Amino acid sequence: MSVYEGGGEGVTRMGWDMWKRFLLGGLIVMLLSATAVASIALLQVHETIEVFQNESTPIPGIKNELDKVDPGGPQTILVLGSDGRYGEKGIPVRSDTMIVVRLDPDKNATAVMSIPRDLRVEVPGYGRRRINEAFALGGPRLSVRTVKRLLNIPISHVVNVNFNGFQRAVNRLGCVFIDIDRRYFNDRGGPGGYATIDLKPGYQKLCGSDSLDYVRYRHTDDDFVRAARQQDFLRQAKGQIGLGKVFGDREELLKIFGRYTDTDIARDNDAAILRLIKLAYESTKNPIHEVRFRAGQSEDPAFVEISEENRLKTGDEFIDVGLGAAAEKAADAQAERKKPKSIKNTGRLAPGLVERKESGEDHVLTITTKQRTLPVYFPKAIYARGGYQRESPRMYDIYDRNKNKYRAYRLVLSAEGKGNGQYYGVQGMTWKAPPILDNPTDEVRMRKRTYKRYFDGRKIRLIAWETPRAVYWVSNTLSQTLTNRQMMDIARSLQRIGQ
Repeated sequence: MSVYEGGGEGVTRMGWDMWKRFLLGGLIVMLLSATAVASIALLQVHETIEVFQNESTPIPGIKNELDKVDPGGPQTILVLGSDGRYGEKGIPVRSDTMIVVRLDPDKNATAVMSIPRDLRVEVPGYGRRRINEAFALGGPRLSVRTVKRLLNIPISHVVNVNFNGFQRAVNRLGCVFIDIDRRYFNDRGGPGGYATIDLKPGYQKLCGSDSLDYVRYRHTDDDFVRAARQQDFLRQAKGQIGLGKVFGDREELLKIFGRYTDTDIARDNDAAILRLIKLAYESTKNPIHEVRFRAGQSEDPAFVEISEENRLKTGDEFIDVGLGAAAEKAADAQAERKKPKSIKNTGRLAPGLVERKESGEDHVLTITTKQRTLPVYFPKAIYARGGYQRESPRMYDIYDRNKNKYRAYRLVLSAEGKGNGQYYGVQGMTWKAPPILDNPTDEVRMRKRTYKRYFDGRKIRLIAWETPRAVYWVSNTLSQTLTNRQMMDIARSLQRIGQ
């Protein structure tokens, strides 16, 4: 069955868009990436796929572990991230990252779920162990068996991505802009220890080694925050890479993906690969929705545990993912109305928030008096069980992809009581079109301002507004632990010193 349909200019545009989505998604999730389609001559498609086939390493004996699906039907991909290839030089390699991706064009979201690396599960043939040990004991084959048994879900494809390829691909694609929630620092790396890292908070461009250090960081976080950080990186990276760069550099990018990737499709025929590409394209038009893995910390701090009830719920939620009634309703309402909906102030702060105007003024005083380019706003309302962090406020310069310079600042606040590693923040900058503010879910009017809201399922992950001189936004914690009302009240309370 051919995936080539029709022709002409419309097909050309679709083909180039597929290129972009395929190669960018491969940055983290290989199978959200693909090669050229419809618009390119058949010979060129064949030659391009051949580059990937020649470079990529097939996973031996994996086909019998995977579930067959009808062409064009939904497919689930298990993505493993490791420091090497299974069996390479006889050194056991554990999967540092395990992500499952559900491509289903009939759903209104692409489901992505991270599995905690320290989750204690039944590894077939080896008893109760950490789930990441399955890779060291039996490679991708045993990892597939373990995940299928754990979640009771079908797995159609598996990809093992070497992290060295990850950072090379990030650099080749021109790096990505990421909203860093707090300071990440560790200067005591080495064998058996945590990797060194030094990242300051704020919206900024991350390149290869820094991006890898960021997504893998686990020095002071738990598995759940780390998984949320990986999902957040993927969400922000999506759509940032220029089409011309991706299309023009496709051969070298595919070589990178191939050299640092083991996959069951490495030796598939052109038609099979292109069918999967078409499904990836149709699915990635939908927003990415992170499905929460319903596990908790064990009494033994070295492990994560999941109950039988939550195990079944997690698998069902992953298969049945959707945007959620609240976000769907908001999107539909926004499409129908011409003006943003006005939300009245009740005069009462959301539960969990307190007014701390004086401490906010004191906190931003230094960056307010030292410059006049960027008006500084701070939140009068903050989360009660937390406060401003030492690395805040940070005033800095940021450059767009055309090397234009802008002023920016970041305020970092903790959300103590919401769990380990939970930080929210306020960002301001004179760059008025950063990629993070593309494609809002809806708009609302509060305090005579128009706010753009960005949902992930039912939760607001970011809320932004602009002035003639700058843009400002409030970022939820990585795990999106602040409620929608808390996010809106914090945004509503943004003000300057003396107001």
